Amino acid sequence: MDTLEPQGHGTVVDILTSEVANARQRIHRTELALQRTEAMLAENLALRNRLRTAVEAADRLVKIDPPSFEGRRAG
Repeated sequence: MDTLEPQGHGTVVDILTSEVANARQRIHRTELALQRTEAMLAENLALRNRLRTAVEAADRLVKIDPPSFEGRRAG
């Protein structure tokens, strides 16, 4: 009784070992995807802040020197 094979338990152990390995791979891939998602979120937040700053600066410029509508016709 040195081996589990005669009772058929070795196959079950092999299957469980394989399933655990697959689960670990899925966890690893999920962790990598999460890291990439977090990096993309940080980039998007930085871009949003830059765009907001640019829009606010443009608004301030318009208040300082409003665009002239002379020469434009209605309609």
